[in-house]
Amino acid sequence: MRPGAATVGAVHATALLLGLAGLAGTLWQGVAEPGNALAFGALVALGELARWGAHPGEREPAPLAAAGALAYALLGNAAGTATTHGVLQTLAVTVAGGLAGIVPHIARGRGPDRDHLARRILTVAFAALCFQPLYNSGAVAGHLDPGLPYALFLLLVLVLTGLCDAVLAALLLRARTAYPYGPLLRDELRALLGIGSAVCATGVVMALGVAAAGLWALPVLAVPLLLTQVSFRRYTAVRTVNRQTIASLARATEIAGCTPPGHARRVAALSTAVGRELGLGGTDLTVLEYAALMHDIGQLSLVDPVVGGATALLPAEEQRRIALLGGEVVRMTGVPAAVALVVERQADPYREQPVPARIVRAVNAYDDLAGEGAATALEALERLRLGTARDYHPEVVACLARVLARGGRPGMTSVPTG
Repeated sequence: MRPGAATVGAVHATALLLGLAGLAGTLWQGVAEPGNALAFGALVALGELARWGAHPGEREPAPLAAAGALAYALLGNAAGTATTHGVLQTLAVTVAGGLAGIVPHIARGRGPDRDHLARRILTVAFAALCFQPLYNSGAVAGHLDPGLPYALFLLLVLVLTGLCDAVLAALLLRARTAYPYGPLLRDELRALLGIGSAVCATGVVMALGVAAAGLWALPVLAVPLLLTQVSFRRYTAVRTVNRQTIASLARATEIAGCTPPGHARRVAALSTAVGRELGLGGTDLTVLEYAALMHDIGQLSLVDPVVGGATALLPAEEQRRIALLGGEVVRMTGVPAAVALVVERQADPYREQPVPARIVRAVNAYDDLAGEGAATALEALERLRLGTARDYHPEVVACLARVLARGGRPGMTSVPTG
């Protein structure tokens, strides 16, 4: 078993054991404050049902469910009455509500991502362990005033919970992709400023609202997050359409017979993997992907097509001319200027290039030179290594070799290990 698979299995097994412990403990001890448990369980279930239309890979496909579970973990009072539900019941309500909400999705063959479920259970357990024992022992009431200090304490617990979730998410991605852990963690921490901050803030407000006004506060406070979720889905849909438009433009070179079928897609996928290996993330990775998809679009401006579309075999002056033509075309499409810059700088000496342009140049050359056989692929890598004096950055070539040695990504030419 690979080390990555062992890590994922350990995280999933821990979440499963905690969920079972919560359900068993609650059944054994009985349900404390059944009304509260039912209300928050229904909120978690509603949040899972609202996952309709979630996009693959979405960081938080059910933000309302996550906020409801966190709010229950941090619930100390309900309409002025102290609660006693504790950590195990918090886990039980989270698991039961989540199961009730995902049944319709499973029936349609669209079950939730197990990594998301495991992270939900583990982060809720972390938040409950940080809050419930202190509250039930009287330490919170004895040391904190019920106003601003109490709210700040809840906020601190949620910040720590968000950090815990980011560490878990990066750990699982590292285990599945073998990308460097540091850049993955930075991406997850950046995500806390987006939908993550909305989830955490709503969780705090829900806990405080129920403490002051009772369970009637839940539906009122759930509406803003639902609206935020709808807006986020629309934004994600727009980004998806933009990417599909760019991919369609990139295929124009294939349709015109300028490049081999699948070349742009392979270069984009492999460039993204190399960018991850080098530590790129966020917007930089998006720019890299878009530039890799459109890197050959300058060939549409040529009178005589390049034989086989392999620009890596052309003289340096001709590569530079095609790159500049491509940059002009990309600027006319309305794509961000950063993408056009990468496209037009891809033929420069690597010491003058931005990092995304270094990656696109090396990966494009590899795909141009590599054939279907392993020997040809190894020869292509060797030619790139020989060109590290001027054309290809040594670190990029080394990262490319590591990615290929791991098998690359679907649709790429891979180099066997050893």
